[in-house]
Amino acid sequence: MAIVFATCVFLYITRLENRTPAPMGEQVGAHKAVLAKVRKREPLTEEELEYATELVNDARNPLAYAIPAVLFTMGFFYVVGCLYELHVHGGNPSFRTFIGGIPMLTSMNIVAQLRRVARLKKKLPTAVGVC
Repeated sequence: MAIVFATCVFLYITRLENRTPAPMGEQVGAHKAVLAKVRKREPLTEEELEYATELVNDARNPLAYAIPAVLFTMGFFYVVGCLYELHVHGGNPSFRTFIGGIPMLTSMNIVAQLRRVARLKKKLPTAVGVC
């Protein structure tokens, strides 16, 4: 599964790199400001609407979830591998055994962030005012 997820990540990143980005995407902090406007249902300019739509569509893409899936499988393999070694060779679990939990928790946070942005699709059509 890790190889399948890694292939999906490669495809997703390649698609993102090959498209022409929205001009607003070049500004530092633009995504945070635009998404905040969408969340508050404030009016957007045409450029902001285009960028917000791009961000929401990126988060809704199923291939985007391959990134946290790769992180989760890496952490899972590490934890299971450490526990297997402890089982075969004996010993007590140490903190090192559960370090794989860090990428697993991180991947769950990434999924939550993607879902939060993807849910903004419902608010996009109502935010079509022009400043």
